[in-house]
Amino acid sequence: MSEKKKIIRVTTVPISLEKLLSGQIGFMKEHFEIKAVSSEPERLAAFGKAQKIETHAVGLTRKLTPIQDLKALWQLYRYLKTEKPFIVHSHTPKAGTVGMMAAKLAGVPHRLHTVAGLPLLVAKGKKRKLLDFVEKITYSAATKVYPNSYGLRDIIIQNGYCKPEKLKVLGNGSSNGIDTSFFDPSLFSEKEVSDLRQSLGIASDDVVFIFIGRLVKDKGIRELISAFDRIGSENPKAKLLLVGRYEPDLDPLDEQTKSKIASNKNIIETGYQTEVRPYFLASDILTFPSYREGFPNVVLQAAAMRLPAIVSDINGCNEIITQGKNGLIVPVEDENALHDAMLKLLNDNVLRQKMRDNSRQEIKERYEQSFVWNAILEEYRALKP
Repeated sequence: MSEKKKIIRVTTVPISLEKLLSGQIGFMKEHFEIKAVSSEPERLAAFGKAQKIETHAVGLTRKLTPIQDLKALWQLYRYLKTEKPFIVHSHTPKAGTVGMMAAKLAGVPHRLHTVAGLPLLVAKGKKRKLLDFVEKITYSAATKVYPNSYGLRDIIIQNGYCKPEKLKVLGNGSSNGIDTSFFDPSLFSEKEVSDLRQSLGIASDDVVFIFIGRLVKDKGIRELISAFDRIGSENPKAKLLLVGRYEPDLDPLDEQTKSKIASNKNIIETGYQTEVRPYFLASDILTFPSYREGFPNVVLQAAAMRLPAIVSDINGCNEIITQGKNGLIVPVEDENALHDAMLKLLNDNVLRQKMRDNSRQEIKERYEQSFVWNAILEEYRALKP
């Protein structure tokens, strides 16, 4: 039996390996020798132990830290020179830049980078120019670039980050697909859902909007809270469930928004949750008014759990949601349009049920995890020594 080719997957932080690539490492391990590189040595080591793969920690950060980034580049270059992998595959912006440059310097033949969103799209002025430059360096060092949505591919071409022939969207999009046997409403009893609603102070006849993700400006939280504040004042049976953590260092919410969250008794905060499925089932409508995404897992998850969604008109979101079929699409940063869409689904039970009925099947047909994994596997297999 021939020796397995070596692939090194690189992310900025280990949670991306755990969440964004959940299950994929184990699947690929059957076909290739897989190793993982990231930061946070202890958490990375725990991931490696759980997955039974070798890991290597380098000093990657999520912020602009030029001196630390150069150190990480040197650390990764030395590691790759020793390991001599067939493929280096990076995810997340910083890991992409450092990973692709180190892999090119180390002479790695296949340098693959997956783009799952472009934080730079909301940057302005000198910072935007710097980030544009860095993005071009990343794509220049890569041999192939995989935007995880068709909309993202178009944005990359429009901004001139690299030539179109270097770009490819695998399958119908998504970095990891979704396991619909895991995100399956039938796995939970009515009593479990009822008990959770009761513990959260949600009555049986309340209509619950839910947001799951980081509670930051870029996710459209300011618009969501303002829109719900207006709805809640006239509809006491409306509730908003916020499942996620704040990030005050990277993308803080303004004080007015935080004050509205704290003072509105119909807004329920749960903090970060590792198990989100019951929270989807305890809710009626996903609200996800993000400013930018790659291919949002939470929208896939919600649809698989039979939830209609209100999303912003951005790449990824507008590929998963079809207007009027499994959700509603509203303009980015448009509080009034978001308010109107929320009010529409709050008051129209028939439309809400129709969208619920359509949601899960759409996901099963287009984004099942095994379909996405096999598309990536075939891409790896097609690469020549």
